[in-house]
Amino acid sequence: MDDCIFCKIRKGEIPSEKVYEDDKMMIIKDIDPKAKNHFLCIPKNHFKLLSQMTEDDEIQLKHCLKTIPKLEKELGLEGGYRLVINQGDNAGQSVFHLHIHILSGQKMGWTPA
Repeated sequence: MDDCIFCKIRKGEIPSEKVYEDDKMMIIKDIDPKAKNHFLCIPKNHFKLLSQMTEDDEIQLKHCLKTIPKLEKELGLEGGYRLVINQGDNAGQSVFHLHIHILSGQKMGWTPA
């Protein structure tokens, strides 16, 4: 998508603080952190919702979910972490490219938005 901020970051058109990247995904620091450690794991394929995934998108998302735990030390996830995928406007999805929020580094309670 030409106007997608995450696609522009992937193409190098917008700078970001990448902490990990491979052929299927990238992880960047969130610019508006909601926890001591707040990263965004972004599949390289552009799609908005889980319900819109193609088989290739499913492979990329599976890769994301299997890779995040392997980066435990690099991301500071040793004490536990939370993964959040917002789906749609009412859930607070503000960038319409599916992404996974990775939050860690502090004790977190349950606080719905």
